[in-house]
Amino acid sequence: MVSSNTSQSPYTRRALRVIDAENHDGSAEYKRQVHKQLSTTRLRTLSTQMSYRLDEGNGRCTYHIGVEDDGCHSLLDYPSISESAWILESIARSLNSIVLERKMIQNEILVRVEEGDEEHKEVLTLTEDQAGVIVVEEPPVLDNHIHGSYHNAEDEDNEDEEKKLGSEAGDDETTPEEEEEKDGKDEKPKVKLCTEEGSYTRCELTIQRIETHLLDPSPLSLSSLSRGSSFAEGVDGTTIGTTTVLTRKLSLKNPNNVEEDTESASSTSSKEEEDPAVDATEHGKEDHPAATTTVVDNAPSPKKEDPTVSTQEQPVSVQETLSSRNIRVAVVGNVDAGKSTLIGTLTTSFLDDGRGSSRTAIMKHRHEIESGRTSTSSSHLLGFRDTGETIAGRDKIRSNKMKSEDEIARASFRIVTLMDLAGHEKYLKTTIHGVSSGMADYGLILVNSRHPPTHMTQHHLNLCCSYGIPVIVVFTKVDGCPDHALATSKKELAKLLKSPDIGRRPFAVKNEADVDTCVGKLQVLAPMLDISCVTGEGLPLLRKLLFGLPKRRRHEKKVNRPFELLIEDVFNNVPGVGSVVSGFVNAGELTVGTTQVYVGPTDDGTFLKTVAKSAHIARINTTRITAGQSATLAFSLNKEMRKKLRRGMVVVKDNPTSTRQFDAEICVLKGEGTTIRESYQAYVHILNVRQTAFARNIEIVNNNALGLPPSHGAKHDSEGIVLRPGSRAKVRFEFAKRPEYLRPGMRMLFRDGRVRGVGIVTGIPTAAA
Repeated sequence: MVSSNTSQSPYTRRALRVIDAENHDGSAEYKRQVHKQLSTTRLRTLSTQMSYRLDEGNGRCTYHIGVEDDGCHSLLDYPSISESAWILESIARSLNSIVLERKMIQNEILVRVEEGDEEHKEVLTLTEDQAGVIVVEEPPVLDNHIHGSYHNAEDEDNEDEEKKLGSEAGDDETTPEEEEEKDGKDEKPKVKLCTEEGSYTRCELTIQRIETHLLDPSPLSLSSLSRGSSFAEGVDGTTIGTTTVLTRKLSLKNPNNVEEDTESASSTSSKEEEDPAVDATEHGKEDHPAATTTVVDNAPSPKKEDPTVSTQEQPVSVQETLSSRNIRVAVVGNVDAGKSTLIGTLTTSFLDDGRGSSRTAIMKHRHEIESGRTSTSSSHLLGFRDTGETIAGRDKIRSNKMKSEDEIARASFRIVTLMDLAGHEKYLKTTIHGVSSGMADYGLILVNSRHPPTHMTQHHLNLCCSYGIPVIVVFTKVDGCPDHALATSKKELAKLLKSPDIGRRPFAVKNEADVDTCVGKLQVLAPMLDISCVTGEGLPLLRKLLFGLPKRRRHEKKVNRPFELLIEDVFNNVPGVGSVVSGFVNAGELTVGTTQVYVGPTDDGTFLKTVAKSAHIARINTTRITAGQSATLAFSLNKEMRKKLRRGMVVVKDNPTSTRQFDAEICVLKGEGTTIRESYQAYVHILNVRQTAFARNIEIVNNNALGLPPSHGAKHDSEGIVLRPGSRAKVRFEFAKRPEYLRPGMRMLFRDGRVRGVGIVTGIPTAAA
């Protein structure tokens, strides 16, 4: 179809449709031009838009540059299109994505001059000769430094189908002479792109997201683009042969001696040998001997990998990173120990100013920012590359904002989830619930070096040891702290660690060798570090220790068990979604979409039957969640069913049962005088369940078989069996308000103001179930 337009208005001239109109949904995005002078707000908008297109295409999207939203040609020349493609590629790299294919298309628009009575008019028309359209594949501007090998599943399937078809056709083997003749016949003459102004060009960019740590950091940050960096800053563009050659100024050994004759194979190979960063080969694409890729390094180069280290054990998806390589650390301490400040300093990679700048970056509520006291439990991701380098938590283009969780998760080789818990005595029950339901692998006990440990420090130590969590002691605020005050704090804490209730040996960490020594012995040792979030003292050792911690809870081994998600938060009436719950996947796996699940128990002990519509992990949309991940699920529930949702419920696939009574074997902790007899009332914590319960029946456990002295045993008196500190017994508890979902093997803790004892659920009475 040929159309013409004699008007010279730029809006009416752009009426030559080359492709179909843009769809608001899907993985295709149309751009007329991306200017080099961009504000940070515009860059963020483009980045969010590209992330949406990648999600729509399951990790792959296509950008059509030089095309209007209605599919008409924008009539822009080659330099404008090339610079726009370069900026979009830099934005893609900030999203941990690479350019798989970059096609430049010309000769689609023909200019015809019509002679009139008074003046000559130029008429633009679409070409009818499709054979005359020039399509040239150019290499991407930025190097694709992929750790290990990257394969796309679709490409592999296509290759397998081609091989299968070739084998079914029964192709005979050809001799080398026949192959040469065949190659000579198939070889097409090289076509050249016109790079002058007035050469109407459009471009097609195919962008692929690379999960987790497989991609190096962006060679050109988006902040450089926002400051007005142009396509010519750091790279030179020279038209040679069929493509534009881009050479890196700073990385070449001889920047002033650039070979201009790159059409010969010998010169190309010599350049690749001199500069190993030059990579003219795409994944599954043909070589480009006439082009050299470019990297503009504004950030410090990462450490070189050891070639002897195998990359086969590295995860290939963010789902695996968030489960098998995710270490959960509970951060506890007294109210003035600096827990939120330490987490903010670690996650943002910026030091504190001494007035609370770090803690304000992670606090959730206004009253927390004003008072400086954390009142809720929150989780924050600290990402590490495979070299041990931390992922900077500050956004590249929003210096005063934090990176989102999905950006940190996709760029990380290993993740440490830091759980910020309350330190004030008024919020002790919130802290106990956070440790009980947090599934922590390790605990960071923070102590203010300027004051001796308080009774809250002792409670936190007892709490971690009651759940069998290894502890790491961190002395904060050592800048400006008198030596005698620091020595006193360490001496007092050493006494607490050596007490029979804790049973840990203090171990001072002074260098990296000490870190390697204590990593595998945390069940016996309690490492002690001195840090300052203002000066940065001790932070590198703490980062190295966190990176080297082994995974203690192997939730990936519970994948074959029935699915079980522990609900921590409930969000009703989310606009456009409905009811959403968040929690920890304790066992099994779930595929969302059509799988029916049961949510409960409700106040009457029943479960709600529904369908999980969608799921997110670290704000990343996914179709499958597995054990060891913190996930959110969206359900299809009506208004009456939404009112029944609460914290402490579970999501399971099999038809479950609830109970108001359960049997547990408990041990009363030593400490303040406590007497426990029948009808004893306590507040029980069992994973995410917390409710008041009564002791209905008590049976004595043989203390002599456990090696305990008689003074620690349970005693009989006129009113029945009485349990005292140090005694063990089997107790049947009954919930006071509503039935709950329990199963044998769950660890429990009960308290009445202070922590009184711990235990394990041993059974569920059949009559109660």
